[in-house]
Amino acid sequence: MLVLTKMAKKTLDLTLRILIKRYLNYIEIEKNYSNWTSVKYTHYLKTFRAWFEKHYAQEYIEKLTPEMVRRYRMYLVKYENSLGNKLSPTSQAYYVIALRAFLKFCRKKGIKTLAPDKVELPKAEDKRIKFLDRDQVERLLMSPDTSKIAGLRDRAILEVLFSTGLRVSELAKLDVDRIDLKTKEFGVVGKGRKARVVFLSDRSCAWVERYLSARSDMYRPLWIRFLRNDEIDPALSSEKLRLTVRSIQRIVEKYRRLAGLPVRISPHVLRHSFATTLLQNGADLRSVQEMLGHKNVATTQVYTHVTNPHLKEVHKKYLG
Repeated sequence: MLVLTKMAKKTLDLTLRILIKRYLNYIEIEKNYSNWTSVKYTHYLKTFRAWFEKHYAQEYIEKLTPEMVRRYRMYLVKYENSLGNKLSPTSQAYYVIALRAFLKFCRKKGIKTLAPDKVELPKAEDKRIKFLDRDQVERLLMSPDTSKIAGLRDRAILEVLFSTGLRVSELAKLDVDRIDLKTKEFGVVGKGRKARVVFLSDRSCAWVERYLSARSDMYRPLWIRFLRNDEIDPALSSEKLRLTVRSIQRIVEKYRRLAGLPVRISPHVLRHSFATTLLQNGADLRSVQEMLGHKNVATTQVYTHVTNPHLKEVHKKYLG
């Protein structure tokens, strides 16, 4: 039997490469993070690893100090990509948040490294949530050419995003057999394996039905890619045909341009628009929290800046 020395065991257990790999497996399998989130965390932590190993080649993560973290943050502030673009304060915060989460994982596994709360986050930019008003939403929804099956698919995607508030990763994973068009509802498992019921509006349900009626295939994914002639590539498997998160993001941006909306939007903007529309029309915060799949109501409270002006209008209407 091979007997490892204490130093050899330490080398195997505490190298950043191994620990980061274990953490990424953890968030994918146990935390059920989306593929997109896993990809971003991989990038953030590989950036930290490259920096750490360059400056502290002989050290292990258990030797991390607040001073080292301060130097890493300075590196992020000064960092420029190949085009000369710097990281925004918000982007810098994502890198540091990933580091804190990684350190929390290490301590959970019994590795005595720097406490996560010793890692201060950069001050975030003061940004208001971007959302569309109802007129802008309607212009966006009406943009696809529904005389073609790809246009029917895109119209259904936009309608479902707005009527459900789904995260784009949740939308991309949907399968045909999971959508109940009779009850107009279905279940999803979101961040942290939190399950919730999602409801379709009458209109979104009608567009999904039209889209599925136009499909003659038996493929499992709800959203699939089509060739220019509206046919399906027979060489691709079911999963290869599934639209990716990035594909859906491109679809939303395509119709944003066609609708003539002045600012770039993403599927998440439609999620924001879903939440703000509900709140502006009198929905309570707890209900919106459940529909969005937020673990804590504090996350949903970020939308209160939208409801405050609405409450002022109500007050003025009834009390003058």
